Amino acid sequence: MSQLVRPLSRSKWMELPRLVVVGSGVTAEVPDVCRDLKLKGGALIVTGPTTGALVGGEISQRMEDCGFETSLMITKFSKLEEVERAELLAAEMNAGFFIGVGGGRSIDVAKLASVRAGVHFVSVPTAASHDGICSAQASLTIDGETTSVSAQAPLGIIADTAIISKAPERLLAAGCGDIISNYTAIRDWKLAHRLRGEEYSEYASALSEMTARMIVETAPDLKPGLEESARVVVKALISSGVAMSIAGTSRPASGSEHKFAHAINKIAPGKALHGELCGLGTIVMMYLHGGDWQMIRRALQEVGAPTSAAEIGLDDGVVIEALTIAHTIRPERYTILGSGLTREAATSAAKKTKII
Repeated sequence: MSQLVRPLSRSKWMELPRLVVVGSGVTAEVPDVCRDLKLKGGALIVTGPTTGALVGGEISQRMEDCGFETSLMITKFSKLEEVERAELLAAEMNAGFFIGVGGGRSIDVAKLASVRAGVHFVSVPTAASHDGICSAQASLTIDGETTSVSAQAPLGIIADTAIISKAPERLLAAGCGDIISNYTAIRDWKLAHRLRGEEYSEYASALSEMTARMIVETAPDLKPGLEESARVVVKALISSGVAMSIAGTSRPASGSEHKFAHAINKIAPGKALHGELCGLGTIVMMYLHGGDWQMIRRALQEVGAPTSAAEIGLDDGVVIEALTIAHTIRPERYTILGSGLTREAATSAAKKTKII
């Protein structure tokens, strides 16, 4: 890693989770983990309406039984206003740390609010739907558009496979899609390194690619409802997040396929899960890279993820438009999309890869 060989340089830091606990019933260990991490003061627990009833309230009670003051915040939106509300609640109770309990929304709000409040946060995912459970990036809706914002990695992660395995099967498949998308993210990063001189980490790249390969190779055995499948996907998501922390950028897990996913959300918001769109994007971007897009498509089918726009209710026209504007999403991030696809090229790629 080039950023680690420069003597006396502190321009980059690796921000990694200090403690990761994965297993059946480990939500009971949240107070112990917080003590092991030497966390002090009250805990603001950010959770959603459903996860709050199922898990958040239980964690709050366990924390209080162990001597921690807690406050429960129910959030329904990944918006800056919710981050500001969490920050205000934390200030009112003088919170020493945050706990994000739930899916992407709750964890992202807790993640960013904890940065603004200047305290640590602990991630307690209840679904394995994307690598945000471990990464230092938060996804928020700002001015009606989904935007990635730099935040901080969790100090600790407690992933209860008994709970995660009971999440809707669509979420596990989406998580696999998000991991598999590392294949094209890495290719884009290498391309930007060669053509634009962008800083590149061999270690982070290798870890990210290994994680994606693990999911592709085990895809036939990953079944919803099985704790072992949940464990495999959670560990892969955490590894993907660690790769981003090592690199100091989301590059190891976010490239042209993520641009496509964000473009779809811009045109037709709320149609599909993030990982589902990344999976679709990976198929067509791997084709543009001249890689084995059939392998990607086959692996997504094996885990139950969509491989065509029709499966998630997207019109062909939306897909074509997204492919032609995807290069405008985060234009500073160079990918195989370059300065953009023509409508003819986008249509040809989408048809050849059977996503439309």
